[in-house]
Parts: sequence; structure tokens; C-alpha cells
Amino acid sequence: MKIEHTYESAFWEQGYQHVIGLDEAGRGPIAGPLVVAGVCFPPGFTHEDIYDSKNLSEKKREALFDEIQLLAQEYHILIIEPAVIDQKNIYAATQDAMQSIVDAFIKKDAVLTDAMPLPHCSLPMEALVKGDQKSLSIAAASILAKVSRDRIMKEYDRQYPQYGFARHKGYPTKAHLEALHTYGVLDIYRKSYGPVREMLLPHLDLIFEED
Repeated sequence: MKIEHTYESAFWEQGYQHVIGLDEAGRGPIAGPLVVAGVCFPPGFTHEDIYDSKNLSEKKREALFDEIQLLAQEYHILIIEPAVIDQKNIYAATQDAMQSIVDAFIKKDAVLTDAMPLPHCSLPMEALVKGDQKSLSIAAASILAKVSRDRIMKEYDRQYPQYGFARHKGYPTKAHLEALHTYGVLDIYRKSYGPVREMLLPHLDLIFEED
């Protein structure tokens, strides 16, 4: 499904040449990092295949990953480790990472995000619900973020094959939760997330004895 880059076009028509699209991958998993990406295409850029990463095959995402990096004026990918997510909470970690990416861009005139407001952003911006289906640059960012994260989870699968990270990517599926309870909590788990936090809570059995 082709994105007509309506939102980028509106900024381009106003003279904003460098429009950044931002998206993330990995807010829901209980293991592994959050990955946030930002992409800026040249004004008037179009592409038939770039779309919401969740609606593309893995093979297509991998091919587009390399293509986006070649075609973009500028892009950035940021990895946020579980310890930071536990410290800040996932919403704040995502928001802070997106702002960090905006700050990292050399040229920037406007910002589009996938439904994430950036209160400290001084540039014109829009937070679009389902932005990865409405904005070409957000969709491209979603592809960079998801492919980057999936590669990390596949590497974890090689290190810890018993957990099945290549299949579930850290999401709390039934098989993943069973593996978690069987083999225990690794450092790559988000200790503030419910299923992991519950495992780490001390089990105190209070025994009351009546005389």
C-alpha cells in the first residue's frame, strides 16, 4: 500500500525542507531493548514500498532497511537498554529517545512522530495516530527500528537458545513466559514489567502461630 506522504508534503509546501519522521520498535516486549529511529528524505521523495513495518514481510523489511539508509538525506537509530526503560518507564524512555534523535539531526525544520508528543521540541511538529501508515518518513523510521531490534533479538537467541527470542522477539507469549519461569530472569529483561517483576518479588510466607 502506497503512502502519499501527505504530511511531509504539507511541510514541504510551507518551505520546510528537512522533515524528520520518528518511530520506535519494542515498547511491548518484556525483554530486549527499545529501538527508536528517525529518517529525513529529500523534498518530493516518493517510494512505492515503504509502509508500516508491521505490515511488511521480514524479507521486504530487510531489503528496505538498506535502501532507506541509501536514499535518506539523514537517519539516526538509537538503542535504549532495559535498565533505562526500568528507570524512566517506557513512555518517558521513548519520548526522551525521540527528542535525542531530533537533537542529533544536522539539518531539521519539522518533525512527525507516530503518536508521540515531544513537549521539548522547538520545531513545528505533528504527532500522528497510526503515523507509520500516513507518513513516508515515519514508516521508514519504523522499518529501521524494527529491523535493528529484530537483529538484536536474533543475536540474543544465539546466546540463549532456550528462551526462543528469535520467534517471539521478547513479547510475552505463552511459550516465552514458560521459558522465563523455567530458566529464570536474564539481564536483558525489563524488571519493571509485570511478568518479570512478579518473578523477582520475594515470596514471603507469613506463619502465624497461636499460643
